[in-house]
Amino acid sequence: MKKAIEIARWTAIITLLAVTALPCAAADSAVLRNGFAIRHERRQVIGTITRLYTSADNSSFVDIPTAEIDHFEELPAEAAPLEPKRLESAEDAAGSQSKLRAPAKTVQRPVDLNEVVEAASGTYHLDPDLVNSVIRAESGFNVRAVSPKGAQGLMQLMPRTASELGVQNVFDPQANVEGGTRYLRELLERYNFDLVKALAAYNAGPHRVEQYGGVPPYYETKAYVARIVRDYNKKLAAKSAAQPAAQKNSPSKSAPKHSPEAKPHKSIPQTQAKATPTQTSN
Repeated sequence: MKKAIEIARWTAIITLLAVTALPCAAADSAVLRNGFAIRHERRQVIGTITRLYTSADNSSFVDIPTAEIDHFEELPAEAAPLEPKRLESAEDAAGSQSKLRAPAKTVQRPVDLNEVVEAASGTYHLDPDLVNSVIRAESGFNVRAVSPKGAQGLMQLMPRTASELGVQNVFDPQANVEGGTRYLRELLERYNFDLVKALAAYNAGPHRVEQYGGVPPYYETKAYVARIVRDYNKKLAAKSAAQPAAQKNSPSKSAPKHSPEAKPHKSIPQTQAKATPTQTSN
């Protein structure tokens, strides 16, 4: 009997360790130290960063410094509608009325980065993964970030740029991301959807890109462009790897192999996203 109890105890311990060692499988919310939140399907710790997978097929993810994550919260399930209780007496009715008069406490949940980025990306027809890569390079997802040159917020908008874009509060995540995404779209259109030039202009200004005919010969700008392109390419590779699996599981086989496809809206061609910032003129 003692031996059976001991075996059961060790089995429970091993099971617990195995479960805690696995990546998070349920939909959770990572609350950052700055109060921002990122909804994700699962997470994985890689060195000093935590990778948050924002899609079920692992094709989209965001890398966050682990030190910047305050805690994780389990996303609540949709609450079932409450059935009205039948009042049994006048006293119960009076008590119920007094409860109704009590001021309700409003619980302010952290702003969800996915919702903000998805909304702005949908408005300006950009890949949300690209916008996330820019935010990561610009501010590290710090809502209150301010650069030495005066750029502010998640997408580091300069005061003049923010004013031209109609962003009144640069520290409002929704307004900042909406303005930054719009500005990135305008730059892409200006440079015929050359991602490298658009990113260089976002960092150093369009006048510098036009002055040098490409990425300016500044170490900061070159490193900035390379960092975003590298991060975005990782996400494109993950999407490409997820597509064959999705096609394999798809029941539809009626489409011919070489059938012409409708052209998508003009956005970011993947071939241009894979370009490197070394092809610049000095």
